[in-house]
Amino acid sequence: MLRAGRNALRAAVLGARPRSSLTGLRYARTKAQKTPLPRPAPLATRIPIQLRDYQEECIQSVLDYLSRGHNRLGVSLATGSGKTVIFTQLIDRVPAPDKYATQTLILAHRRELVEQAAKHCANAYPDKTVDIEMGNIHASGAADITVASVQSIISGDRIEKFDPRRFKLVLVDEAHHIVAETYLKVLDWFRLKKNTNPKTALVGVSATLLRFDGRRLGTVIDHVVYHKDYVEMIEDNWLSDVIFTTVSTKADLSNVKVGANGDFQTSSLSQAVNTNEINEIAVRSWLAKAEARKSTLVFCVDLEHLTGLTATFRRHGIDARYVTGDTPNKIRSERVEAFRRNEYPVLLNCGVFTEGTDIPNIDCVLLARPTRSRSLLVQMIGRGMRLHPDKKDCHIIDMVAALQTGIVTTPTLLGLDPDTLLEQASAEDAKKIKERKEEEKVREEKIAEVATVTAGEHTEIRSTVTFTDYDSIQELLDDTEIDQAVRKLSNFAWVCVGQDRFALTCNQAGFLIVERDEEDPELFVVKHTQAMPFYLSRKSRSPYFKPQVIAKGPSLEHAIRAADTFAAERFPLIFIEKWQSWRTKTASEAQIEFLNKFRDDDGKLAVGEINKGKAQDMITRIKHGAKGRFEKMRAASARKEREAHRQQHAMAKLNPVVTVGPLNDGAGSSSTVAAGEQN
Repeated sequence: MLRAGRNALRAAVLGARPRSSLTGLRYARTKAQKTPLPRPAPLATRIPIQLRDYQEECIQSVLDYLSRGHNRLGVSLATGSGKTVIFTQLIDRVPAPDKYATQTLILAHRRELVEQAAKHCANAYPDKTVDIEMGNIHASGAADITVASVQSIISGDRIEKFDPRRFKLVLVDEAHHIVAETYLKVLDWFRLKKNTNPKTALVGVSATLLRFDGRRLGTVIDHVVYHKDYVEMIEDNWLSDVIFTTVSTKADLSNVKVGANGDFQTSSLSQAVNTNEINEIAVRSWLAKAEARKSTLVFCVDLEHLTGLTATFRRHGIDARYVTGDTPNKIRSERVEAFRRNEYPVLLNCGVFTEGTDIPNIDCVLLARPTRSRSLLVQMIGRGMRLHPDKKDCHIIDMVAALQTGIVTTPTLLGLDPDTLLEQASAEDAKKIKERKEEEKVREEKIAEVATVTAGEHTEIRSTVTFTDYDSIQELLDDTEIDQAVRKLSNFAWVCVGQDRFALTCNQAGFLIVERDEEDPELFVVKHTQAMPFYLSRKSRSPYFKPQVIAKGPSLEHAIRAADTFAAERFPLIFIEKWQSWRTKTASEAQIEFLNKFRDDDGKLAVGEINKGKAQDMITRIKHGAKGRFEKMRAASARKEREAHRQQHAMAKLNPVVTVGPLNDGAGSSSTVAAGEQN
């Protein structure tokens, strides 16, 4: 009964035909005779697989190296490249060294990878026997193809039923793990660890053929025979386009311990990032950037972090579910399948989906787990890079901690400084950013050379924003460039409302002003003006309390940072974050009606012409003195014109003009010269 149950479980996993329970006994009788096992008659016609160009190139490269006597090979292919397809194709195309060595072993370290490989092999080779060695499922040792969990195959004496002399090929999935002790024990049994078995070929495939702990893969892999990275795959349209956004969480990782593998210890890291504030930032960032995405995969640090972040998503009314290593297999499968069917938008996990997960509909990946491991980051990002007909691209949202030293982030993966903030940047955008930074570095070096020569000549720059002379108030309101300087310093929607003066408004919560200090122009001051309750505002001339100074700083950047800290605690983020989704929606009729009061008849705005964010910025400028500022500009311009006219009139008296030609009827030609220019 136990054997029958195991066979039924094997069949359920493979989705294949019923297998004879006598396979192991047949192998026991024939093992001593060293004769090949008889193959069953074909049960189905094999469906030919149309290989992609690079897949065929990869297979040919492997075969070429094997033909030259190299038998421990590595292949580097991006996640989503179809590594399992290459596996299955190699099984048939790698020649048997003799008539006995015909079997293949596939090693993996996760249940999902084992099941995935077994299904592919069963479908690709209906005329071959396929066994699984995993948990309570025991392989016979005699199958044409055995797919094994590395933890199970080294358990007890289970590996002893596999005769190394009968294997022509050992395939290792996620081969960056290949120098772990568990894998080395298996390779040692097959005499591949010390390369004393020339008949058996070893091929390891991974998206990241490197290890963060520094252990050299070269101890078991002699040649990396093929490589194709993400950028090439995206450019060739084999992987989904990706856009990157980084969000600063202010998490301080300076006291987080580092484990033996060189990455952060999960328990220590969890304490640093699993806070109500940081979880709230993560969810609000997702709402602002990716609420419209259908399938978001979230990576958490540990179970505690997963619990806190899941609760935060649900508190915001989002149907978020989770999968962990402790989730029962049946429930895990149900949740993953429902996620594939887009039945809910957010799936959280910790340490489950970093490798080998085939969920191509993932169109957003939220990285809530900081890491020092480049390979782990690549694996996490790779989950969302598979092609799917219902998605245009995958949005990677990277929750970047405040202390960047040693942390691998999406900017560092793209060749940028770790403190670079990306706003929906594609890989091509990142390339351009890198080029601009390199050009900027060269420019700074040239400036430094000039500064060395003119060190004694110091000119103070008093202003951070240069204003343009506007011909009308609507030109002033339409100019969005004047806000960009401060928004480069902040995630909030600051609006420039004057010379060195910036406002951040929050409806009934009041507003913040950052401006140059009148008493000490060397400083910038931050003032908070709080809105009065309705019952008090009815009795007051102003709906606001008196402004309160909350901070001062030596530069605009210092002042904005202080103001942002205050705003994050006192103002709802939905009203002040510059990337909130409501800002991109069409401006309301009330906003348009208010703005049109300040515009000429031929410059009236229509509904649908601008979005709510721009309309709100224009209203903020109006409420904080844009009209008065324009009147001052116009008055100053008029003074300049009068002064220019006065100077011109004075010069005319000093340098009179003499007209040469007829004086009365204006006939004929005439010319005008200044008196001082005549002989």
